[in-house]
Amino acid sequence: MLTSRAAILALVVCAIALSLAYPLREYVMQQAQIAQLQDERARMEENVAYLREREEELNDEEYVEREARVRLHYQYPDETAYIVIRPETEAEAEADPAEPTEPWFTQLWRSVEEADGPGPDDGL
Repeated sequence: MLTSRAAILALVVCAIALSLAYPLREYVMQQAQIAQLQDERARMEENVAYLREREEELNDEEYVEREARVRLHYQYPDETAYIVIRPETEAEAEADPAEPTEPWFTQLWRSVEEADGPGPDDGL
């Protein structure tokens, strides 16, 4: 059924397939790595473009002054600053009593302390 020539041919084909498997695997891995590096490079170029644009904005004195006034509430010495305090609205006055008045972590810590303490029957 199977001649010696067919067996040798099958052995040679298997040897060729095995000798090509590793380089083919390396090639596929390198192509994936190249694609990943190209994506990373594109992100870096976008980041560089954003930083250059930001640098141009920060070199503009009007922009810096506007940001200092808006975000940091700076003012010149001869200017007067006003703080507007809104009167308490009815909605704030009628606050839901079920809402907690202290932060959640304070309540959590208090419950841990209560659970750690002795119970009412433990003293007897």
